[in-house]
Amino acid sequence: MRDPVSFLKEEYEALVGQDLDWKLRVLAGPSAPWCHVDGKRVLMFCSNNYLGLSNHPRLKEAAIEAVKSHGAGSGSVRPIAGNMDLHVELEERLARFKAAEASLVYQTGFAANSGLIPQLAGKDDLIISDELNHGSIIDGVRLSHADRGVYKHADPDDLGRVLGEAEKASPPPRRILVITDGVFSMDGDIAPLDRIASLAAEHGAMVYVDDAHGEGVLGEGGRGIVSHFRVPRERVQVEMGTFSKAFGVVGGHVSGSRELTRFAYNKSRTWLLSGSHPPAVVAACIAAIDVLESEPEHVKRLWDNTSRFKKAMKDLGFDIGRSETPITPVMVGDSAVAKRLSLRIFELGVFALPIVYPMVAQGKARIRTIMNAALSDEDVDFAVAAFEKAGKEQGLV
Repeated sequence: MRDPVSFLKEEYEALVGQDLDWKLRVLAGPSAPWCHVDGKRVLMFCSNNYLGLSNHPRLKEAAIEAVKSHGAGSGSVRPIAGNMDLHVELEERLARFKAAEASLVYQTGFAANSGLIPQLAGKDDLIISDELNHGSIIDGVRLSHADRGVYKHADPDDLGRVLGEAEKASPPPRRILVITDGVFSMDGDIAPLDRIASLAAEHGAMVYVDDAHGEGVLGEGGRGIVSHFRVPRERVQVEMGTFSKAFGVVGGHVSGSRELTRFAYNKSRTWLLSGSHPPAVVAACIAAIDVLESEPEHVKRLWDNTSRFKKAMKDLGFDIGRSETPITPVMVGDSAVAKRLSLRIFELGVFALPIVYPMVAQGKARIRTIMNAALSDEDVDFAVAAFEKAGKEQGLV
């Protein structure tokens, strides 16, 4: 008789044979500029901790105090008995920070996308998505059972074409939802949200932007892509984000109208059926908003470091793609070369991972670097020197 779970080993070994399996490295200690990974002291160059807040003393102190006052866990899901005063405070603070009527916190960004998107559109509706949107958006769209349209990456003209075709359909969609990432996580480019929102308004469509990599990075004081483009709040019905990146903690959220948040917490099963965040997490998120509002130097420093790194890499002759943000891909092309380059810079003291097929298209392998405000000029120069040495050895520069 065949072992019913033999496929687990077979499929994993197939991934190993194609060198497509994830080999997990171990971080000992905090996510800091210099840290210990697999026992080696290296410069962290691939963390989403853009502003260095995950190890900020104000966040750590807030987490400790919350454990003392509220305990280690919330005890339940929020609709039953896990809706603490800290959860309510965080949402009120976030809404003010975002200049939105209301905000709702989810357990993760993935939970926000996979839980809310299927409730906003379903049978007889149409979801129009950028072709390079994040996997959590793709999963949310699949769960919706709505018709799907795809437009060329960051191309408003092509979005206009899809919207126009939708209007001519018989019968036309009941509702249309346009979804885009704000900052695209593999290439570091920015969605033209101002033009997307204008087109959607012309066609009576809703706009949903996943700003996970834009918060703390773009806009006034790190308020994100809606602030960056100064898009009228009513033209972006759902601004989704995460506390897991620039805020330095963990968790997802959506901001918009009061009607949106009420709808979301009554309809999203990922929200309704998942335990609420522990008090320490919530308090650290509140402290992260405090830091962003009172210490603007972190966002400035992030962009100073980004400019320094991009200029140096360009001057050396590296291809850094179309990046406009602290996500800077070092384009290599061949997956094997990307893996060798990543291993070599790790030996030289820089931790940055290769992104290869099938995560990106064949021939588009790269080392994805992510800048951090906590890095010094010397740290950035150290990373550039490692890339220069390893790049010359691989014949890339």
